[in-house]
Amino acid sequence: MTELGPLIHLLRNTPVREIIRALEGDNFSLRRTTRTGGHIYVHPDKRRVVIHYHHGNDIFKRKILRSVLEATCWTKDDLTRLKLVK
Repeated sequence: MTELGPLIHLLRNTPVREIIRALEGDNFSLRRTTRTGGHIYVHPDKRRVVIHYHHGNDIFKRKILRSVLEATCWTKDDLTRLKLVK
């Protein structure tokens, strides 16, 4: 597994709506929503990520970005392909 610190640093000011757009662009689909506001996205290869947010402009803290990156298994090349970083 790669070091996630540099990837978290690249995504630190990315709004939630852009991360969700990237999830959908990487074939994650919204499976369901929870009563507490979580949105569960599932990939065809069984990867799963839960996103909690209130507004699309929200920015995730580092700890949440780490869990999203661990669940999605994204690399820097994936972030570039999904247009999250340049």
